[in-house]
Parts: sequence; structure tokens; C-alpha cells
Amino acid sequence: MHFLDQAKIFIRSGAGGPGAVGFRREKYIEYGGPDGGDGGKGGDVIFEAVAGLNTLIDFRYTQHFRAPRGKGGAGSNRTGAGGDDLVIKVPVGTQILSDDDDRSVLADLTEVGQRITFLKGGDGGRGNASYKTSTNRAPRQHGLGWPGEEQWVWLRLKLLADVGLVGLPNAGKSTFLNATTNAAAKVGDYPFTTLRPQLGVVRHKGREFVLADIPGLIEGAAEGAGIGDRFLGHVERCRLLLHLVDASAPDAAEAWRIVRGELEAYGAGLEDKPEVIALSRADLIDAKAMAKAAKAVEKVGGVQPMAISAPTGQGVEALLDLIVERLGEAQPERAPDAPADERPWSPL
Repeated sequence: MHFLDQAKIFIRSGAGGPGAVGFRREKYIEYGGPDGGDGGKGGDVIFEAVAGLNTLIDFRYTQHFRAPRGKGGAGSNRTGAGGDDLVIKVPVGTQILSDDDDRSVLADLTEVGQRITFLKGGDGGRGNASYKTSTNRAPRQHGLGWPGEEQWVWLRLKLLADVGLVGLPNAGKSTFLNATTNAAAKVGDYPFTTLRPQLGVVRHKGREFVLADIPGLIEGAAEGAGIGDRFLGHVERCRLLLHLVDASAPDAAEAWRIVRGELEAYGAGLEDKPEVIALSRADLIDAKAMAKAAKAVEKVGGVQPMAISAPTGQGVEALLDLIVERLGEAQPERAPDAPADERPWSPL
């Protein structure tokens, strides 16, 4: 399945059905009169966040969504049937944005089962029975029904993960993801082997957390260089960043500084998220070189990095222990209107 994190779609709610023009004509009934019923209401357009989806690829092939209109009214004061609501199922973490220069967020679906009525269906037209007055006893006018609403919108997916993997290309992120989860991310000895975000579930000592790997960042990514800037939105909601630095790089400190600079330039609170730093590919250098790289990174990062090697497993378990501990400290923020003792769900 291909990964797609943004799509533009057209949506339209159903129009209301027309009211009816009818008159009573019953045997042995001395006085008749208007009895045309109202039209039915048009269907609403509803977005629903469902489990089991992690891409917007379906919206590449189906881009127009129209709810059915209401049925027309009938005689004997019968109201027309309402149009069925159109429920559009999207992955959890989907944002609905306006189709303008601002791309303002209109809705944000962050929980399984969350539903939002985005466009209301039009009301049905009035039947001629509702137009009857003391001076207009046989009205023949009726309403045609109110039109539905329509709009072009953008869907943008921001994956919900507990830990986001960041680093330069070829820092060993995909290798670490494969070693700690059941993911099968592509691994190669060339830059940008990861072209789209990858998700995996880490199970460690009875705990579980979701790990997200995004394409590597390069200098200038926040201004559009490379491809990692497009996917930085997927780590906006992560509670913790795992920053992998290639220990065998000529200047490990500079590698850390480049990525941190891009996170700060991107904004959206990424620079303020808790960070765990790990020096990857520890099996490729000797102890002296590792100590030199760790000292350099600690000097600029302010924390002592952990040395790991995903292929051999060196330091991986200790790193996972630290991540689980830090996740416990970085609980999601409570909603402003939620009770003080109510906390969002967390795998920890």
C-alpha cells in the first residue's frame, strides 16, 4: 500500500427534496383541501476517524463525494424521506484544511470514532398544505427544497506516534526501526532510502509504544531542500524525539547541529520536545573514536548520548529502557476542559 499524507477532495451535502402540491379527494368527504407534504432533508457530509487506516491513498482515486438529496413530499401530508448521510472514513490524525492560501485547519480528528458533521444537508421544501391560510384555502405554491453546501478541502494526515525518529540521511534510522519492531523498512547504503514515513510498534518489557521513522533531514530542509521537510508534520504530535547521529560521521556534533537547526526552523513546537540522543553504528568505530564523538555531541547537545548498534543489538535494550522512562515523564497534555483527574489514553 502506498503512503499518501495529503489529498484534495470535493464534498457536497444533499439538497432538500421538493414539497408536494396535493389536494384531498376522498369519497363522502364534503370538504377537501391541500394536503401536500414537505420534502425530506438532504444528507449531511460526516467525517469519521477509524482505526486500521494510515494513509490517504484512497482519496487519490476518488476525489468527489456527494451526499444524496432528500425525497419529495407526497399527498396525504406525507413528508419525503431524508437523504442518507455520507460518512467519509479517514485515518486517525487527519486534519481538514480550507482550500485557500491560508490553509486554515477546519477540523482535527485525533481519536478513534471521532465524528464531525462537516456540511449540513439542505432542508426540504414546504408542501402546499403549509401555505394554507384563511384567505388562501387552495394554495398551489410549494418549496423546491434548499440546496446543499459544497466545498473543496484538503486532507492532511499527521501520524500519531509516541516517538519520532529524526536524523540525517543514512543515520541508521530504518535499521533501528527494523531491529526494534516488525516493520520492514527499506535499508540501503545510499541516502534517502526512506521516501515516506514508516510506523512500527515497539514491545519492550511489557510496554508498547509507536515509533515513527521519517525521511532524513538535510541542511535547508525547513526551506524545502530534500524531502524530509514535507514529513516533519508527522512528528509534531510525538511525545519524544529519538535523534540518531552517525557515530562514524566525520563531525558528529555538526550532524546533530544541522538537524536541530532544521527542527527549530520548522517550528510547531518540535524544538521544545524532549529528546533522546543516540550515536548509531557503534560497531563501525573503535572505543576511542566513539568516546571522541560522544564528547563532541554532549558538548553541543547538553546530554550524554548513548552508543548503539542496531544490527548487533549493542546498547539497544538500554536505549529502549530510557525511552520508556522518558515517555512516562512526557505524558500528553490534558484538554483544558477535561476534569483534573482525567488523562488521555496512553500505552504507558
